[in-house]
Amino acid sequence: MQATIKNFLRLESSGGIILMAAAALALLAANTGAAGLYAYFIDTPVEVRVGALLIAKPLFLWVNDGLMAIFFFLVGLELKREFMEGELSRPANVLLPALGAVGGMVVPVGVFVFMNRGDAVAMQGWAIPAATDIAFALGILTLLGSRVPISLKVFLVSLAIFDDLGAIVIIAIFYSGDLSTEALAVASACLAALAFMNRRNVMSISSYVLVGVIMWIAVLKSGVHATLAGVALAAFIPMRDPNNAGFSPLRELEHDLHQVVAFGVLPLFAFVNSGIDLSGVDIDTLLHPVPLGIAAGLFAGKQIGIFLLCFIAIKLGLARLPEGANWGGLYGVSILCGVGFTMSLFVGSLAFENAVLNQELVFDERLGIILGSLLSGVMGYVVLHLTLPRS
Repeated sequence: MQATIKNFLRLESSGGIILMAAAALALLAANTGAAGLYAYFIDTPVEVRVGALLIAKPLFLWVNDGLMAIFFFLVGLELKREFMEGELSRPANVLLPALGAVGGMVVPVGVFVFMNRGDAVAMQGWAIPAATDIAFALGILTLLGSRVPISLKVFLVSLAIFDDLGAIVIIAIFYSGDLSTEALAVASACLAALAFMNRRNVMSISSYVLVGVIMWIAVLKSGVHATLAGVALAAFIPMRDPNNAGFSPLRELEHDLHQVVAFGVLPLFAFVNSGIDLSGVDIDTLLHPVPLGIAAGLFAGKQIGIFLLCFIAIKLGLARLPEGANWGGLYGVSILCGVGFTMSLFVGSLAFENAVLNQELVFDERLGIILGSLLSGVMGYVVLHLTLPRS
């Protein structure tokens, strides 16, 4: 088990480095002579037709709606495993990261709403600073090596899992469009089929995936965001094989998908969503309520919300500090959770996807996400470097 955790952490840190490189490459492309090629690449039309069924989207929407469904499928697998037999299956390990996640979502949202109150269009992005990018945050934490107690890494992963769960709920409730009853009926039939297969102990992963693809298409056409199909599919993947005690279909699938997501899906998502032209950025741009609200929510709101609720819970005796960690380490991790990059970009793409005529909003939210995440990553590393034990 310990070796598996170490491999997982190493993979996440490597994925964080690849994410940084992809984001930097996108920024470089968008601000050099390659800007035209970059725009042509992300806007490339891609169509899939089967009879009367047509799915036609530019490439960046195939990434955001299609490939990100694979990411959310992996998130769903991790959620199920953690709650069934992982760290979160023990009640004593749940309260502190759960409270931290609540504070880390409520306070950043409050900061953004305060700065953008009165602007109905900008208020669509209220949920952007509520997200945490586990790959980035864990990658930065891993740079400190063995100085970081394993309990602090587990706390960060657990908090990010609750954070992802909150993001899933927000997307499902607040970022779904006009609903199609016919498409929802097909999606419901797929859910019923998946439940039947799980109940009958079907162990064929390909069977689940086939039904999952049909469900993804139905959800895509339904008005509910298509990535939620990935989470729903994960809930029905069997945890154990009753005929083979040593085999777990869920763990096997989770292991196989980690490299695909960490080194393929997320870097491509970062590349197609991070390319913003910085040539016109000035002090007025930075002080605009949208980027300022997002950056302040991620950098200040996250650390205040997470650390404050954890501090109160520990002082009241409801929870305790992660084993081997000190207050400085907990505070440093709270700052790191302000690295919202991937998930914030994803929520931002949903919040302002209809703002086609106001591209400034899209630019503003991406600028705020990059600034807030950069500040959180640098300051979190500095605080942890100064407060963690030297050996």
